[in-house]
Amino acid sequence: MAYSESLANRIRETLVDIADVREKNMMGGLTFMVNEKMCVGIFKGELMCRIDPALVNQVVEKTGCRVMTMAGRSMKGYVLVDETGIRTPNELAYWISLCLDFNKYAKQSKKESKTRYG
Repeated sequence: MAYSESLANRIRETLVDIADVREKNMMGGLTFMVNEKMCVGIFKGELMCRIDPALVNQVVEKTGCRVMTMAGRSMKGYVLVDETGIRTPNELAYWISLCLDFNKYAKQSKKESKTRYG
């Protein structure tokens, strides 16, 4: 499934002043890596936010937000926000600021091994 290039551009504009941002195609969408850690992205047409897990119960009360699930399992510290929750630049900036705040403390993903055994 293709991601929204319009949403991708809005995210890019919001992250323009952030150092060490890299885009990566992932899970059928687009992920923005900050300091080599997954930070924010687009998943199935929605804004995917990696935030402090302690904030999830609070933010899911906001318009358009829900806990991210994959294969029926909740993803700890990940929420999805649909278009109703990111209509304005300030709404999008709110979500991205939550992601950037948590990025400082988030653990980096394990690097994939380049050696293949078998």
